[in-house]
Amino acid sequence: MALLLDLTGKVVLVTGGTRGIGRGITSAFLSSGANVVTCSRSEVEPVPGSSHHVCDVRDPEAVTALVDAVVAEHGSLDVLVNNAGGAPATDAATASPRFHDKILALNLSAPLVLAQAANRVMQEQGTGGAIVNISSISAHRPAPTIAAYGAAKAGLDSLTRSLAMEWGPRVRVNAIDVGLCRTEQTDDHYGDDSRVAAIEATIPLGRMATPTEVGNVAVFLASDLASYVSGARVTCDGGGEPPVFLHI
Repeated sequence: MALLLDLTGKVVLVTGGTRGIGRGITSAFLSSGANVVTCSRSEVEPVPGSSHHVCDVRDPEAVTALVDAVVAEHGSLDVLVNNAGGAPATDAATASPRFHDKILALNLSAPLVLAQAANRVMQEQGTGGAIVNISSISAHRPAPTIAAYGAAKAGLDSLTRSLAMEWGPRVRVNAIDVGLCRTEQTDDHYGDDSRVAAIEATIPLGRMATPTEVGNVAVFLASDLASYVSGARVTCDGGGEPPVFLHI
């Protein structure tokens, strides 16, 4: 099993791979022996052991240039992790069409354009490749203030299955539906420690995920252990949320 999870020599691109869940994904792939490249819209300090490129993933020309640069530098692109995404909380009744367009562009259109660029490389490689889309439980769980985000992630899950069908057998495509995860923004988003503790008490496993735990799932999906897994939606939410009637 350890050998099957050894990604030594594999080239991995993680979008948004320097902060939050993305940083955990980057760290997990580095631990597996992979050569990891991250990207973000601004110049930042790379995760130790990785390299970094500036790229706005919403810009198709910038995405093409990024993939070309990764291949030129490393000779291949074996794994793409579409992690960049997110959305501020916004009332669906008053959000503007421009806001909706931006959320869909970042969380749905950008992953598709990146996947297309990666697929063009992977289809020509002797070893093919793997694409992992970082989705969210919001894709299938209604919640206030994130309507456009949830819809975009639902689209990403559907896109994952369609691409897996079109691009096999050379390229495997899977998604991870991530639940609550502790990052550097947890307190800003959920409140103080007591509120976070109350939220964690509702999770069957008793806590939020760590970014590296999400990364471990991504490593599995990219590895030979998942060689017959494609078009899957893997839920990483600690067991889900108890139904409301249990708390009434």
